[in-house]
Amino acid sequence: MKSEIHPEYFETEVVCACGNKVTTFATVKNMHLDVCSACHPFYTGKQKLMDSAGRIEKFTRKYGKALQEKKAKAEAEKTAASATPAESTPASN
Repeated sequence: MKSEIHPEYFETEVVCACGNKVTTFATVKNMHLDVCSACHPFYTGKQKLMDSAGRIEKFTRKYGKALQEKKAKAEAEKTAASATPAESTPASN
């Protein structure tokens, strides 16, 4: 290793928002985290789907009206198409 090109390496205390403290080595003296392995939902087994309903509702608001109009138009065409051939059938003599 070349000397004097590497940053200083400190023993640091990492503190989570939940109060969990871990001592390790890093280039900064103190670190503060929002989520750690002690409180993260994936590691605690309390993981849940977050905001999935919000995304679906946003999609429905954005594209729902267009989809409903498209379905209504398709139904109207289907109804018109099924009624037209029955009326225009020539009588056979």
